[in-house]
Amino acid sequence: MEDLLADLGNVGVESVLPFLLVLVVAVAVAKVANEIFKRIARMLVGKTETKLDDLLLEALDLPLTLFFTGAGIYIAAWLSGFASMALFDLAVREFVILVGAYAVYKAYTALLRWYVVEIAEVHKLPLADMETTMKRLGGLFIFALGGIMALGVAGIEVSPLVASLGIAGLAVALAFQDTLSNFFAGVYISVDRPVREGDYVQFEGGYEGYVRKIGWRSTQIRLLGNNIVVVPNAKLASSVITNYYAPDKALSVLVPVSVAYESDLARVEEVTCEVAAKVQKNVDGAVKDFKPFVRYNAFGDSGISFNVILRASEYTDKYLLSHEFVKALHARYAKEGIEIPYPKRHVYVENLHKAKKRAK
Repeated sequence: MEDLLADLGNVGVESVLPFLLVLVVAVAVAKVANEIFKRIARMLVGKTETKLDDLLLEALDLPLTLFFTGAGIYIAAWLSGFASMALFDLAVREFVILVGAYAVYKAYTALLRWYVVEIAEVHKLPLADMETTMKRLGGLFIFALGGIMALGVAGIEVSPLVASLGIAGLAVALAFQDTLSNFFAGVYISVDRPVREGDYVQFEGGYEGYVRKIGWRSTQIRLLGNNIVVVPNAKLASSVITNYYAPDKALSVLVPVSVAYESDLARVEEVTCEVAAKVQKNVDGAVKDFKPFVRYNAFGDSGISFNVILRASEYTDKYLLSHEFVKALHARYAKEGIEIPYPKRHVYVENLHKAKKRAK
């Protein structure tokens, strides 16, 4: 520090005036160079479809202006002999670190904004709601790192500070373990995208409904009864989830049916498919061009069981589709004389009576 003050005391008026004159010229040249660079950059980014380069150019406008201005000041100092001063050398290095940290932060925010605008909002990813939080956390990390580097360049011992920050960070991480767990789970959900806002999902715990909002701490599920269930992101990330909107909304609807053993199975299949096809074409929420079909699968206790496979446009449409099909099939079976068996048991006791007679 004494050397720096000694260099500052050796500065005379005869050295300052040439420096100021050269500084004016150097800053003017730097400003012109900055404008030329930005015009060329705008011409180049205007030819691309993505907004990333436009956002980066806009974000780096001020850092570039500071860089070219600093370059002009350094050239003026070099021509005037100030560049050899220890104080000026320190100021230049500190300036470069601070402007560099600011430029990295602006580039980071531009990348984040591009991701939110062109990806997250288009695909309804949760990171769109976490932009402000991510921006603050990223800025805190970048400027903290830049401040530590600036202190190190100034000759201040930063090892104790880094150690203290590490201990403090560990204490904060332990205190906010659940919060951080939910936060990073939210980041995982935004990247892996197992669910998206608007999807109809079912959790292993039995809850099912529409994903209303994916936040940085929790996810809101709107049940069919119009109630909201709030699920922590950490639990959501570790749960087994059935997403009825992936890979698309349309899904098969299986309706179990049973007919008596005496039934003509070929006729049963023909009648059932006719009813199913008519319902498939006329019911709202059904996939109109889907052709229903029947698959026999078991000899039951009371009759022969089979499934009728229809197709609904989305999960909640299956209720109306099944409802209308069951009504139509019941009426048609009654008309055709096809029996839908009740659960029943035939108990034969003839051998038991014969055994009792022989015993007498």
